[in-house]
Order: sequence, then C-alpha cells, then structure tokens
Amino acid sequence: MTHSSATAYHQVTAPLLDEHDYRIAQIDGQLPADLRGTLYRIGPGKHQVGRSLLHNVFDGDGMISQFVLDGTGVRFRNRYVRTRHFQHGSRSDRIRYRGVGGQIPGGPLANIGRLPENVANTNVVHYDGGLLALWELGNPYRIDPDTLDTLGPNDFDGKLGFLGAFSAHPKWDPGTGDMYNFGLDLLPTPRIRTYRIDRSGRLHRLATVPLLDLPWNHDFALTGRYLVFVLDPILPDIGKIALATHSFIEALNFKPAKGTRFLLVPKNGGRPRIVEHPALLHVHVTNAYDDGNDVVVELVRLDTEWAHFRRMTGMVNLGTGATPQFPESRLMQYRITQGGTVIERELTDRSGEFPQYDWRRGTREHRYSYLAGAGGPAGVFNAVLKVDHHTGALTSCELGASSVGEPLFVPRTPDAAEDDGHLLVLNHDLTENRSQLLILDARDLERGPLATAWLEHHIPWGFHGTFTHRVADSAR
Repeated sequence: MTHSSATAYHQVTAPLLDEHDYRIAQIDGQLPADLRGTLYRIGPGKHQVGRSLLHNVFDGDGMISQFVLDGTGVRFRNRYVRTRHFQHGSRSDRIRYRGVGGQIPGGPLANIGRLPENVANTNVVHYDGGLLALWELGNPYRIDPDTLDTLGPNDFDGKLGFLGAFSAHPKWDPGTGDMYNFGLDLLPTPRIRTYRIDRSGRLHRLATVPLLDLPWNHDFALTGRYLVFVLDPILPDIGKIALATHSFIEALNFKPAKGTRFLLVPKNGGRPRIVEHPALLHVHVTNAYDDGNDVVVELVRLDTEWAHFRRMTGMVNLGTGATPQFPESRLMQYRITQGGTVIERELTDRSGEFPQYDWRRGTREHRYSYLAGAGGPAGVFNAVLKVDHHTGALTSCELGASSVGEPLFVPRTPDAAEDDGHLLVLNHDLTENRSQLLILDARDLERGPLATAWLEHHIPWGFHGTFTHRVADSAR
C-alpha cells in the first residue's frame, strides 16, 4: 500500500470515537519477562465538537491510553478526560468554547474576553497515588489510575493563581521525590509562577518572576540548584488577544531581535538570574544539571521559521492536499557559565522531537537521549533514535510507513546502569492502519522490536506519557 502525504496525515489524525477495554490478542515476538507495570499515553483523540470539525492539533479532546503489562500479556483501555469541552461535544455540534488555535464562530464579539478551554490533552503524570492529565493554560484533571475515570480538576487548594496555569511538563528531583512546575500568567500582570509539590501532594509556591514581555514557553528543566527556563522570543500581541481578532496561537509572534533568555530560578530562594543569548526556537528540553558553577541544559532546536511551525499545527481536518512537514531540528546542549557566557554544542543533526532520557538521571548529567525521528509519509515521525552524548554515535530503529510517538525509557531493574532497559513506544503502522506498542532493547535499537502488541484499531497522533511499575487493576 502506498501513501500520499495527505492520506497518511489523515490516517494519523483521524479520530478514535470509541472507548475500548480488551486484552490484546496479537503479540509478535516475546514480551520481556521482567517488564511489568502500566504505560499511560495521552493526546487529542478527536478534533471535533459533535460533527463540527476543529483544525489545530492543540484543540482536540484529551484521551488517555493505558497499556497494562501483567507478566502474561497486555491489556488495553482508553478513556476521554471528561472536561467541560468533551461533555459539551458529546451532546452538541455547536462550537461553544474558544481553542488555542480556533475561534468560536461569530467573529471577535463571540470570542472577546474568553480564554482557551481546557481540553486536558498534553501530558499524563503520576501524582499522590493517582494521575494528573495536564494542559498548560489551566488546572490539571485528576484521573483514576485503574479505571481512567475523571475525578475532577485540581487547583491545589487554590494555590495556582488567577488563571490556574500549570505546565504540562513538571519535573522531579530524584533525590527528594519532589515535583517542580510552573505556570504562565498573562493576567493581571505577566509573570512566571514556580512551584514545588512535596511527596504528600502539597503545593508550595516558589519564586514569581515578573516579565513585561512574557513569552510563550512550554517546558523547563531542573538541576540540583535551579529551575532552568529557555525563553525564546515568542511574544503575544496583546492587542490581538484583547480584541479577539485572532486565535491565541495566531497572536504569538517571533521577535528575533529580542533574543532568547536563559532564566535560572533558584530552588531554595534567592534572586533569579537571566543570561541573554541570540534567538533560538524550541518546544521541548530533555535534562539539565549543575557542573561546578556552570549550568548545562539540553533541548531540541528547531531550524525553521516560527510562522511555518505555527501553520503546521493547524492542518487537521482541512480536507486539502496540504500536510505538515516537521522542520529540520538538532539536539543541542547549552552551557551557561558563571560569567554569563553561553557555549553551544550540537549533539546530533538528525531531526527529531519528543526527547527522552533515563529519568533516574534527572538533575544530573545523562549520557543517552532517545527521540522520535522525523520522517515518513505523514510528515511527522517514523523512527526511534538514540544519541550517545560521549561518542556522538547515533543509532536508530527505522519503522517505514509509520507515525511513532515519544520513546519512554524503563530501566531493567531499579539499580540497572543507564541505558540498560527497554524503550516503550506507541507506533501507528500506516500500512495496516493499526497502532502497536513496541518494546525495544534500549542498548540495541537496530535489532528492532523485541515485542509488538497490535491494537485492533489506531490511536490518533498524541503527545506524552509515563510508566509505572504498578500494575493497574484491569478488573475495575
């Protein structure tokens, strides 16, 4: 079967309207005997309100997929997060809420004063014995880790500020078990709020950093001493936002003359530090660490124009031959010296995104990074990449006509060496138009999957996920 890019992209973003619960019947290869636990993935499961179509990848209703590996097989379950947006769309075709990339029909008057609606579609993380479904402009939603039932929004006892923003990319300190995160506030004054959530689930406010020219920022990193932000000059046009003449993403403009700012926020108090640098463009970081008095942070740098990237996000359900093509990118390292110099190092020039690493190495130097490699007929990703930071070696598992997601590393044992474990990857095989859970040996990607668990259907292109060694109760 051959694929045009338009056909492939339609396959990748086609909705999954049904919720399933079944034991996977077709498993090729052999499941590793020592791999037990539960994988959770999240992304937009449908870009529509009733029968009315949405077009931006960020505006689809959040759907969680659960893969339970119990030592004898794999059980699959998917559930939509019961947000207000989802509940409305289950009974109406009318677009009632504003999106990140979409407007309510009716022009500026129908949209003025309205913020994008929380669709809880970006990340799913462990929290206080359960799960949180995250969307960065509003409260997270609490999710039952067994049933995937939606338990309601969580505002941490009202501590999330005016907008309730809570980034989709919290980070953990492996030494303390504490979670750190941030939220962006445009109102009443532009600022970054930072938080620490202790192991009992209580949120503690850290520094609030006012920034009059507050950029949009999706991710951050954590070291032993700092929360590390790489603030690219993606700046909101306040007039367009206030008058609602454009969608929120259309109101973001790239201002290269402003440059990128490395913002270091001390975890234990103290004055935040800003180091200026020529403009970069990125979405995700991997890890960061302290090296003496230097701070090192790594990220995927996008070699494209912001306007191209922004346009690429709004091609769902267009019904035309136009399809996205993921831009050229590079995994990069930036060393911020005590004197304010920034030293740049390229780790690989193979294009990819959704960078991952062994989370046990969080806040410390890590040697291996894993990415979804750009390519394939859908214009997104069709390979799993591994980068050795010490030798520069790049190895990969090439998957052909596929749409592959973020690779998650699971160590073989709690004290296994870095890279001694498995990569769990959700892949959409476009020839069969079915999704599959791939289990790879992280030390030998070129060997191909050790096991492939085939679903009976596809899962739409998604974002992030997490793994726990706790085996979810499939009977609930």
